[in-house]
Formats: sequence, C-alpha cells, structure tokens
Amino acid sequence: MAVTARVESEYGRLRSVLVKHAREAFVGDAQIASQWRALNYSAPPEFGRAIAEYDAFLEILRTSGTQVVHLPAHAACTLDSLYPRDAAIATPAGVIPCRMGKQARSGEPRAVEEALRREHRPVLGSIEPPGLLEGGDLLWLDARTVLVGQGKRTNAEGIRQLKVLLGQSVDDVITVPLPDYPGQHDVMHLMSLVSPVDRDLAVVYSRLLPAMCRDVLRDRGLRLVEVPDEEFDSMGTNVLALGPRDCVMLEGNSKTRGVLEAVGARVQVYAGTEISLKGGGGPTCLTRPLIRQNTDD
Repeated sequence: MAVTARVESEYGRLRSVLVKHAREAFVGDAQIASQWRALNYSAPPEFGRAIAEYDAFLEILRTSGTQVVHLPAHAACTLDSLYPRDAAIATPAGVIPCRMGKQARSGEPRAVEEALRREHRPVLGSIEPPGLLEGGDLLWLDARTVLVGQGKRTNAEGIRQLKVLLGQSVDDVITVPLPDYPGQHDVMHLMSLVSPVDRDLAVVYSRLLPAMCRDVLRDRGLRLVEVPDEEFDSMGTNVLALGPRDCVMLEGNSKTRGVLEAVGARVQVYAGTEISLKGGGGPTCLTRPLIRQNTDD
C-alpha cells in the first residue's frame, strides 16, 4: 500500500513531491502580460525559456528517484501557482490546505485540495478565516518539532489553528517573528531565511533571521551555513534537500555552494531566471514535498 502523505523533516529522502509546471502555471504570453506587474514580479517571464528551465529542474527531481505529482492548470490560479509550497502543508496525518496572506493567491489552496483528493490523499483540515497560513512559513525541524514564521503571510490565528490540527502529533510548534523586510517581491517567508539540509546542518541568512531562531537551531545541534549578503537576493538561502546533504539550489550562489560542498554536501544547480528570480521563488517554493523517507524509517 502506498504512503499518501508523510513529511516529518525538510531533509529526509524526497520520495514524492507536488509541482506545477510552468506550462500550467503561466499558461501563455497573454496571462503573463496581464498578471506579472500586479503579482510584483521583477520582469515578465519568457514563456518558452520558463518551460525549458522547468523541464531541467524536473529532471533533477526525477533522476533522484522522486515521484512527481503534477497540478493541472486552474482558472482560479495565477502565475504564482508555480510555487505550490505555500498553498498546503503536508503532515503525517494528511495535507492541510492553507489560507493565503497574498490575496491574489487565494484560489490556490482549493485547487491543491481538489487535486490531492483526486489522488486519494487524505486532507487533515484547512485554515479558516481570519487565520492566515502559508506553507513557506513552516518547516519541520524534526518529527516532533515545527517552526512557523509569523509575518505578513501567516498570522497568530493561522498558527493557532495549525496547532489544533496537528494536535498530539507534535510536541512543539515554535513561532518565529519575521522581520518586515521590504524585499523586491514583497515576500518574506521563514524558508527565505533558513533551509535545513540534514539533521545537523542548515543554510541561514543571519542578518534577517531572528536571534531566537538561531538559538533554537544551535540548541538542536545544527551547524549553520551562513549565506553572504550578495547571495541573499539570488536566493542562496533557498535550498531544497533531496535527501540528507543532497541539495538543489539556484545557480549563481557559488560561495554558499562552496561551503555546502566543503562540509560534505552534494549540490546540484538549475538555471532559474524565468521560474525563480523573476517571481521570487527558489527550489523549495517550486515544490510541495508529500513524502520524505527519514533515516530512521
């Protein structure tokens, strides 16, 4: 019997992942032209190049042995649906559709829920008004500990509802207050600032990461790979683990990549001018992990 949803870390071997191809998210030149400014993209993505970049990114996932589950095009979704991490959270008991802090993305959670139900994947419950919760603000530190960023996209009521839904399946839900950072894409998720890539290793941007979060990571025995200032806007902090110390990151972040490789990580890179840089979403944003196989399984 296939496992339908199990994510209890950010670094366990990635076995199944939900994605939305640039072809289905961007649809075509007309949709790009009508939406990119309102969604705060830095420039309009070039449709053909975006498809090529995305195909290359998918090849990295597939060659790692990851099952790829595709979201279809949906009338209620925008270009931002390219980044399915934010629309749902996967837990050991099922998927939680989120409620988006960015109003233009409000149709994404329902579209994801519909697709997952067609895949016969359990839905644990959803975030209801006035709660706000986006998946990019949540990370599993371990099987019993969750970190949640509270900021523009995730509010206290969303976090309260999350705690109720998780119930006794976790011991700690730790709230991390996020800085009000005026980034070019008007988005600051917790995973913009920290990406765990192994049980004892995480990539961080300490200039904006709250000190209490750094303390939590260090107290749990994590070594921190510090992203330099010049690689923050190019999403050097946004690193997807395919497995322990087996990483994917956006090309161009050579200093961060070098440090990761120096501590024994395997790092693959992808070209993401159209699918990442213009929309502000790196490899973790492009993926909603559904199943991770942890080292103790």
